[in-house]
Amino acid sequence: MNHTQDMLDFLYACPTCFHTVHAVETRLEENGYERLEEKNRWKLEEGGKYYVTRNQASIIAFRIPRKDYTGYMIGASHSDSPSLKIKENPELKGHGYTKLNVEKYGGAILSGWLDRPLSAAGRVMVKEGNRIVSKLYCSEEDLFVIPSLAIHMNRKTNEGMNWNVQTDLCPLMAVDENTDFLSIVSEDLRVRKEDIIGHDLFLYVREKGRVIGRHKDMILAAHIDDLMCGYGDLVGFLNSKDGDSVPVLAIFDNEETGSLSAQGADSTFLADTLAAINDGCGRDAMANRTAIAESFMVSADNAHAVHPNHPEKADPVNQPHMNAGIVIKYNANQHYTSDALSAAVFRMICEKAGASCQVFTNRSDMLGGSTLGNLSERHVSLHTVDIGLPQLAMHSCMETAGTKDTEDLIQAMQVFFSSSVAAEKDDFEVKVSE
Repeated sequence: MNHTQDMLDFLYACPTCFHTVHAVETRLEENGYERLEEKNRWKLEEGGKYYVTRNQASIIAFRIPRKDYTGYMIGASHSDSPSLKIKENPELKGHGYTKLNVEKYGGAILSGWLDRPLSAAGRVMVKEGNRIVSKLYCSEEDLFVIPSLAIHMNRKTNEGMNWNVQTDLCPLMAVDENTDFLSIVSEDLRVRKEDIIGHDLFLYVREKGRVIGRHKDMILAAHIDDLMCGYGDLVGFLNSKDGDSVPVLAIFDNEETGSLSAQGADSTFLADTLAAINDGCGRDAMANRTAIAESFMVSADNAHAVHPNHPEKADPVNQPHMNAGIVIKYNANQHYTSDALSAAVFRMICEKAGASCQVFTNRSDMLGGSTLGNLSERHVSLHTVDIGLPQLAMHSCMETAGTKDTEDLIQAMQVFFSSSVAAEKDDFEVKVSE
């Protein structure tokens, strides 16, 4: 099955981390998964399918094939993307205009946000008596634009621009000084403006993702990093079979800002959830420790394809290409977790799935990024491989990737979540459920 259009629909439905978690919840519940709450003690059943969320921004789903399971097979990705976050008291008025006051979230390529239709999405906290109710918000209007300064007023525009978020990137909302942003939000949500007592709102690009290229072999869309991996993990998870281990789908927030939140990969969310699974199956603490020793994690966050206009920025040998398969990512300084053993395990998974894989390393004279795998390992130490799907324009508000690679990830993760690993001395065995 070609999942390209379904993935593009998924990407468009997920303008923020909160919408991503909601979209994943919806698909899980359609497939019989039951919501659990962290505040409760869990009683889990063999054959049970469950999920738990934290702060509406991160989600972990799992199945219990049997209570005497051997380990955990964890596929992790992240729900957030670089963006521009709308500040409190956001209106900036003057010179006959109303603009919004915003700040940069994550390492965004700022130039892409200019001169295109934008809107607002996120969550809004509404007071209802003594309760605070969280409401998802996504305006479907073209509310804003960030206009470029004409070249006549800056003749050096094409010589490189150092964008200042406070002065260059404020979105224009109205050609008057009377427009109130939260009045628009309250009207859309059908609540009183005075009952809105908090919000986490971001700008998002209103353009829908699409298939492009002479051979229709590329996609152009927002949030490819990292919802392309999140989607592939999710579909592989839902299509997988039960084996000897617990399959675990984890999607964390705040990777783009370092994962340093209560719901990020560098939090206790995964460790707490694994301990609760163990306890909910009636096992003692030592059983959880031994299960982690026979567990494996795939940290899935997109990778850089060799750039058509700048191939010199790539490693001389390891140059991933779009539509050539899943990328295994290596870094000697452990910005990625892949080592000989974890990469070998994942290569075996890909071989069993009939999925292609390739390799990424940075040029030795260039610093690269990092991801969530090594941060998660601070709290749950287990064998981990860092992978991704090759793409261009990472951290732009519109990114480019191949149409084939998602299929490889779905096939590989379907086999991965159906598998278990067994460690004996320094040897590893990979067993796939038939």
